[in-house]
Amino acid sequence: MHARPEEPCVQDQRRFYIGGRWVEPLAPREFPLTNPASGERVGSITLGGPVDIDRAVAAAGEAFPAFARSSVAERQALLGRIAMLCERRREDLARAICAELGAPISFARRAQARLGAGHMQAMVEVLGRYPFAEDRGRLRLLREPIGVCGLITPWNWPLNQIACKVAPALGAGCTMVLKPSELAPLSAVVFTEILHEAGVPPGVFNLVPGDGPLTGQALAAHPGVDMVSFTGSTRGGIAVAKAAADSVKRVHQELGGKSPNLILDAAVLERAVTWGLRECFENSGQSCNAPTRMLVPQALQAQAVAIACQAAAALRCGDPADPATDLGPVISRGQYQRIQRLIQSGIDDGAELVLGGTGHPPGLERGFYVRPTIFAGVDPGMTIAREEIFGPVLAIMPFADEAEAVRIANDSPYGLAAYVSGSDQEQLRRVAGQLRAGMVHINEAPMNLHAPFGGYRQSGNGREWGEFGLEAFLELKALPGYTAG
Repeated sequence: MHARPEEPCVQDQRRFYIGGRWVEPLAPREFPLTNPASGERVGSITLGGPVDIDRAVAAAGEAFPAFARSSVAERQALLGRIAMLCERRREDLARAICAELGAPISFARRAQARLGAGHMQAMVEVLGRYPFAEDRGRLRLLREPIGVCGLITPWNWPLNQIACKVAPALGAGCTMVLKPSELAPLSAVVFTEILHEAGVPPGVFNLVPGDGPLTGQALAAHPGVDMVSFTGSTRGGIAVAKAAADSVKRVHQELGGKSPNLILDAAVLERAVTWGLRECFENSGQSCNAPTRMLVPQALQAQAVAIACQAAAALRCGDPADPATDLGPVISRGQYQRIQRLIQSGIDDGAELVLGGTGHPPGLERGFYVRPTIFAGVDPGMTIAREEIFGPVLAIMPFADEAEAVRIANDSPYGLAAYVSGSDQEQLRRVAGQLRAGMVHINEAPMNLHAPFGGYRQSGNGREWGEFGLEAFLELKALPGYTAG
């Protein structure tokens, strides 16, 4: 499906990639693909079943011994070729993501598509310094590939979530079966073409698109899979962990979030509120680490609301294929309807609706567009303050003092990310140290592909990205009494 920039992105995919070649499915099930911008069917894919998973896991198992013995230098070179091809085909990847997700094409090019090459190159750098073997006197420690890995990825950042699992799996010397989301399979197909062209050995990487209840469960439960890495909802993560439990395999989970954004003083208010609003609404709000709860001093709430509304008004909702579009639709009708219910719950619970609300934005009645929505005066107990909405909805929450801000921020079943802005460096360090989250961004710090990505509590377990992601795919072996020869 190599779509050139001047061609439409092909939206039909009937075959799976197993054992180094494209093969027909053994138990095909057709699944329609819908254009989020129009709500119309534009193609279809084939979903795999347990017999297809069996075939893919067998191919990965057969390829594992040889690939596990490959040298670090060989794996670095392979990752470098993949990074180069990801960059060469960034436009193809961006167009696929625009088509499947409804991501604005400018955003898909700038943010979504670049992360394929980004994670590959980061892993090349990690492999150049990582101690796979370490001597401590007469004790040698070896870090070895865990084996065959099942990778289950979501639709909201489709290429990023694939690349940040495939890169460390390849870097460790593992083989794998990837099940991308059935809602966003097109970029996975382009990425598979890239891996094939880069020379990934047959069986090392296998692609079986499918749904969660049948395909994902079969992969998680498969006795030939040594580790499963899942990104998605907390509910989905629980189902994967239960399916994996009988075979006592390692389970790595990156799950939901309801990230707080603490703005501590007036000196940074305009900058921090504007940035926070844009980050919350980026990707139409469909990011697990989005700063969806904006905490501001009670005396500054009215100013914060005005700044947020002004920032939202500057964003253009529209056709994702238009380079001028900032906000596209959300992924599906089901997601649109869920967001509508949650917005209505905010209204019913008595939050102050200051922008947006239920329904479509004016002039965008077709497709799954959500009105950019801001609530003020949100109480921590309200549903919109506790549930992950996954849409362009911001909850502004006032606090009386620093202690209350920290308490509200930590009052969540999640703990993926947090954000804190202020002018007092000592206060920033103090507050960041108290926040129960896996990542705390200080003063709008951008993401770092070498920083660990993951969270506390119901946001999952384990970490991805960089060396921390690599370690998720390694087993530790001890050799007491070892003498170097």
